[in-house]
Amino acid sequence: MISWPKQNSTGVTEFIILGFPSLPEMRVILFTIFLVIYILTITANLVIIALVKTDAHLHTPMYFFLSNLSFLEISYVSTTVPKMLVSFLSVNNVISFLGCIIQLLVFSVLGATENFLLALMAYDRYLAICNPLHYTTIMNHTTCAHLVVGAWFAGLFVASLPCILVSRLTFCGPNIIDHFLCESAPLIKLACSDTSTSEIILSLSASSATLGSLVFTMGTYICIISTIIRIPSATGRQKAFSTCVSHLTVVTIFYTTVCVMYVRPSGDDPYKNKLVAVFYGIVTPFLNPFIYSLRNKDVKEACRRALKRNRALPKNTGALNVIHCKIGCWNK
Repeated sequence: MISWPKQNSTGVTEFIILGFPSLPEMRVILFTIFLVIYILTITANLVIIALVKTDAHLHTPMYFFLSNLSFLEISYVSTTVPKMLVSFLSVNNVISFLGCIIQLLVFSVLGATENFLLALMAYDRYLAICNPLHYTTIMNHTTCAHLVVGAWFAGLFVASLPCILVSRLTFCGPNIIDHFLCESAPLIKLACSDTSTSEIILSLSASSATLGSLVFTMGTYICIISTIIRIPSATGRQKAFSTCVSHLTVVTIFYTTVCVMYVRPSGDDPYKNKLVAVFYGIVTPFLNPFIYSLRNKDVKEACRRALKRNRALPKNTGALNVIHCKIGCWNK
């Protein structure tokens, strides 16, 4: 059982999260922008979850994994954005030592889990394209549930040890975190005890989760592309590849920003780190539902059926259908 300390051994009971001090005149504007992004992110991902749960046509492994990704994205932004919004309106953005460690743990677990979940989604596309005859047998409901649970446990396992080590460091002050959230790297910089073990474990855990999942995903797509190339029909090739475009886009955006943030030498500009963290921690969860909605006929049809069931959509409003059904999943 993990026992988080109520107080650091040196008496540090709280941290001040610096945020973006160089943009004081932009506080209200930034607050409005991130509030809108947060609301739209929550709404868009909730729509995906609701559609997948209520529409029988979307009860497939592909959409099951996507609904889990949407739940993860909601949790992701809810861990950091509310505190960030408060910082734009307050003079001193204070967080307790225990609260900072809890935020660090939750954010780290969610980030690691997303790596594994994206790899599972790539594996699902691999089976669907490279082994279609056995796809429904292999990717049954029980298998999908076990894979998702395994991804969450793997994320917890990979992220927990670095967070525990950081929580055990000695902090002598200053207690100002040069970031907009509690992350391992800026916390380690504040420690006055030996941080070599924490830095090594942090580097190994981040690299194993990120690079391991990335290599696995790249390997599956090499197999997918080689299979697609051998499809004799141009229409068949286009249809097969279209099921992977959205996932490839999300994977590219996510792994590019995460690798820039974690898999690189230390000593980079803290302000640049904040911008990268904003992109992968806030902007990417906002973009993902819209990326997955492109040209997705299944989800548009599911949205129309849902709207008709609630009598919210009059007849002969095709253009309105498209507007209301903008949230979706994979291209199909």
